[in-house]
Formats: sequence, C-alpha cells, structure tokens
Amino acid sequence: MASISQTIAQLARLRTLRAAGTADLLRDPSQDRLTPFSGFGSNPGALKAYSYVPPHRELRRAPLVVVLHGCTQTAAGYDHGSGWSLLADTYGFAVLFPKQQRINNSNLCFNWFVPEDITRDSGEALSIRQMIDAMIVRHDLDPRRVFITGLSAGGAMTSVMLATYPEVFAGGAIIAGLPYGGATTVPEALARMRAQGTPPERELQSLLHAASPHRGPWPTISVWHGSADHVVAPDNAQAIVAQWRGVHDVSVEPTRTEIVDNYPRRVWRNAGGRDVIEEFTVTGMGHGTPLKTRDAGDVGMPGPFMLDAAISSSLHIATFWGLTDGGSRMATLRPKQQTVAAAPHETQIESIATIGKSEQLPKGGARPPALGIRKTIEEALRLAGLMK
Repeated sequence: MASISQTIAQLARLRTLRAAGTADLLRDPSQDRLTPFSGFGSNPGALKAYSYVPPHRELRRAPLVVVLHGCTQTAAGYDHGSGWSLLADTYGFAVLFPKQQRINNSNLCFNWFVPEDITRDSGEALSIRQMIDAMIVRHDLDPRRVFITGLSAGGAMTSVMLATYPEVFAGGAIIAGLPYGGATTVPEALARMRAQGTPPERELQSLLHAASPHRGPWPTISVWHGSADHVVAPDNAQAIVAQWRGVHDVSVEPTRTEIVDNYPRRVWRNAGGRDVIEEFTVTGMGHGTPLKTRDAGDVGMPGPFMLDAAISSSLHIATFWGLTDGGSRMATLRPKQQTVAAAPHETQIESIATIGKSEQLPKGGARPPALGIRKTIEEALRLAGLMK
C-alpha cells in the first residue's frame, strides 16, 4: 500500500496535469460536444449524465455506448480525449456519459469499492442503469446492443456494471481497471490497485456469480492495460480475464495470440466459435487510455491519462463490439487541433481510490464509520491543500 507521503505526492502531480490537460477545452468550449441528460429516474447515486446523439442520422434501434471517465476527469474531457462521440458520428450510435460529482467523491472517482454503490439496484450502479433505460426509451435505441467502457476508476466501475447488470450489456471494455468485488474499503482499494491481496480466481468468479441472478448469456469482455502502469498494476488485467473466463467457459490459455498495431493481443474463443474475451497489453505504456492521434483519420486527443501509444483503443473496442461493421469511415473525422502535450507515460499518476467522500450524504444512507487509516490520510491531504 502506498504511504501517505506517496499518496500526497501523486495527487499533487495529478492536480498539475489536470490543469494542463483541460486548458485547451477551456479556451474552446465548443469542443464540448455533449448535452446534459436529466430526468432519468430516482438517481440514488446522485450522479449527473450527458449524452451525444449524432445529428442528421437515422438512429432508430441504434446501439448505445456508455462511457465512464476516470478520477479528476469530466465527461466532456474524456470524450474529447477518447473520441467516442466522433466515432458515434461515423458509425451511427448514441453515447451516454455518466458523470461523478464532488459531493459524492472529492476526486471525481466513481465509487467502485463502496458497497452501497456497487450492489445491484443500489447507489451509483442503479443510477447508471436508470440512465441507460431512459436513453433507450427516449431515443428508441436497441436494448440488445448496449455496451460500456471506462478508464481507471471508470474501468473498475465498468466491471461493477457488467457484474451487477450483465443482462443489460452485449459487451464491455475495461481500461486500466480492476475486477469486480475485490475491495470494499479504502485500504483494500489501495492494495488491490497494486495487485496486493487480490482474491484468487475461484473467489473472483464466485463474486461475479453472486452479483446478479443472471445466468447467461454473458457480455463479451475487452481488457486493456499498459505494461508500465504504476498506478493500477497490470496484474489486475489478468484478474479481470480470470473473473470472466468462468462464465464464458473458456480455458486458461488463450485460443490465439497475435500482434495488433505492434502490441500483443490475446483472444479467448468459446465453444460456439465466438471471440468472447480479448486482452491488449500496451507494452511500455503507463496509466491511461491508449490513443492513436498522429494521422488525420484518427480520433482522440492526447492529454493527462490519454496517451498516444499509436493504437486507438476506442476504435479497436468499437470494432470488437461489431459497431464498425458496415460503417463508412470518413477520411478525416475532425480537423487537427493544437493541444497540451501529454506528460511522459511514466509520470502519469493517479489515485483511483476515493480518498474520503464528502461529509455530505446525498444518497440517503448512513456511512460506516471511517477507519483510522482513512482519517489519517484525509487529514494529511487537508494539510497538503489537496482536500477541503
């Protein structure tokens, strides 16, 4: 587990990166392509939501992609970096962006380890489920083609949604995230980020089975992780794969291993001949979403935790889900713009565990007493000016 001083240093570095990465968006607000999405239900998790529906396209029974940002990020900022709304324009699907609020989490992390938020029909998980239902009804989307992806804490929350509502999703993609159910406290979360104390494979699979009454069919799973990630250890990618191998009834060894855009990709195929799990290891990359942004036809923008690794995870994930089949990809998806350069991969630092939720309780439930270590960390962060 990281020491208090290490945590403070990480968050101080993150504050600087965040200010740099949002500078271009502040200079040009038109880069925000999203629309507020409200009135989606009781919202027990007290989340906000934004959406993007391509104009001038017939979207009846179109797919829906749900995108979860990482800590300190916003929905608009993550869309700007990842390019999901641009892919929606090209291939004709809608996008939903749940957004965390500081009143729930001071670092804007989805609460991927808080029991009330990771249980079916409760907290943030239910809020996201309600958003999905409302989007499908409001825009006449295809309920059989709903997909979800996220980075870091958003990736861990993607694991939560896939586990608690597997019947909702046709596929999911977890980027620099963690398996479902391995942590329920701050100390556990920090340890699991470093792959310390991760439950064994059989227990991970039991946690997945117990998360919902669903017994199949199961969503396909795409896993992405940088081999040089010092924030969320790469072993978490293997744990995610192990958690999902059981329900897909595939062997420990992959069906095939190949090189895609110079990076290793492992694929597990089920007995029916369908690719149900894929894992990309982005060698040499730190903590973030891998992008390919140097060519005119690429999507996304580099920035903090949005890393130009010469491979577009967004486009590959969309292809794995079948969203690009029959689409007419434009020669140029967007004009190139000047942006603040990303810091080197090895300096991309983020703490995806919430270091103390707000003292306000918007979700109507009593919070368990804070552990001593949590109080200590909170006080240290306050003294460092990193928490109010």
